[in-house]
Amino acid sequence: MKKILILALVFSLSSCAQVQQTLNQLPQLSSQIPGLGGVDIASGLKEALNKGITQQVSKLTAVDGFYKNEAVKILMPAELQKVDATLRKIGLSSLADEGIKVLNRAAEDAVKEATPIFVSAVKNMSFTDAKNILLGNDSAATSYLQNSTTTALYGKFNPVIKNSFAKVGADVVWTNIINKYNTIPLVKKVNPDLTDYTTNQALAGVFKMIAVEEKDIRNNISARTTPLLKSVFAMQDGK
Repeated sequence: MKKILILALVFSLSSCAQVQQTLNQLPQLSSQIPGLGGVDIASGLKEALNKGITQQVSKLTAVDGFYKNEAVKILMPAELQKVDATLRKIGLSSLADEGIKVLNRAAEDAVKEATPIFVSAVKNMSFTDAKNILLGNDSAATSYLQNSTTTALYGKFNPVIKNSFAKVGADVVWTNIINKYNTIPLVKKVNPDLTDYTTNQALAGVFKMIAVEEKDIRNNISARTTPLLKSVFAMQDGK
């Protein structure tokens, strides 16, 4: 009987230990679910995206934000590379340079319209979105923003760029460039849609810079500048 009682006591203590071990694991599980007293993944990802928007996108709105940033600088479209080369050959390098500058000036103007659209997309992020982003690749958050905002951003950027062309004199510069080029004997006449081209290049530049910030936060612990970022991306480190 004593042996039976001892075995029962050992079994009971063992069961208690297992239960305690399970309870000890609950905070770790709850830390993955917002609202259970642990780390709020969605809030952490929103903070990371807001940091990317603040740190990187805002830089693009400054004078030379595009023009002097080699990572996103807008060059002449492929169909106008011959235009650029030809203008330079006939001593019109300054005109070609001015043409490129005004494209970038228009992009810098347009990106000022981006922040409210990004804020809305970040605000509407679901927990499922956040979890997939956290466990995704180095550009998963950027891809989420790209999928969520590209259509709205294009709609905002395009008219701003069109108006900006007039404001910075791009329409006059480019009319001059195209007219000059089209008068050169034996060249194929060109008439590109520069508003569409510049809009798409501005979009590409915005997402490229957000991706830079996202990659930094994911891979560089010192870039996690708040307790929430540190907690959330520590979970990513162990995925």
